[in-house]
Amino acid sequence: MILQDFLMLSGAAIALCCIGACQAAEPIDPAPAPHDGYAESRARMIRQLRDYGIKNQQILNVMARLPRHLFIPAAMRDRSDPYGDHPCPIGHNQTISQPYIVAYMTEKLEIQPDEKILEIGTGSGYQAAILAALGAQVFSIEIIPELAEHARTAVKDQSLSDVQILTGDGYQGWPEHAPFDAIIVTCAPENIPPRLVEQLRDGGRMIVPVGRYSQRLVLLRKRGSQLEITEDLPVRFVPMVPGS
Repeated sequence: MILQDFLMLSGAAIALCCIGACQAAEPIDPAPAPHDGYAESRARMIRQLRDYGIKNQQILNVMARLPRHLFIPAAMRDRSDPYGDHPCPIGHNQTISQPYIVAYMTEKLEIQPDEKILEIGTGSGYQAAILAALGAQVFSIEIIPELAEHARTAVKDQSLSDVQILTGDGYQGWPEHAPFDAIIVTCAPENIPPRLVEQLRDGGRMIVPVGRYSQRLVLLRKRGSQLEITEDLPVRFVPMVPGS
């Protein structure tokens, strides 16, 4: 499908095509999780991810070490189990995604060492931390200033220095650091944002939930002026909000 034609379509009209597999990245260990009373909760989460079909051991290792609860603002931590099989509120009508969705989207991106990754929708900072711990250079954009500041602190506390977080409009991407090897979008636009496609390198890939009321994960790989497209899981994400 030609890029120009694709950008005129909604998520419901996307053609299907397979994306090839890559070798997984070498992980960079985040700071050791503290003796915080959550060790069994993390172990339970990892067992559940395996049961759900997550196979990338490097992703499982990183998620077993990262203290997910510390990425939830302190005022929100007692509202739900941070390691449960569900999203958790982080304030401002936003959530930290269900562990399975985080692991699944990360696995689908097939991260390589030193790749440059753009994340749209920093939220809690948890997804950015996982990408950085897998060896990526992470550039993440969050439109809500309070969440961007929280995420900067949460990531820094885990000694993950290769993450930059911008407070801004995700629809515009981060052209100063383009092109990106991969883009992960953790909020749902109604259509694929064309500026993000432009900022993918040739051969780069993107995973994004597309749709307003009915959403699906969409995976794409850029091949010059063409896109290889795969529709994937039905999902439910918060809407992607444009800047003013």
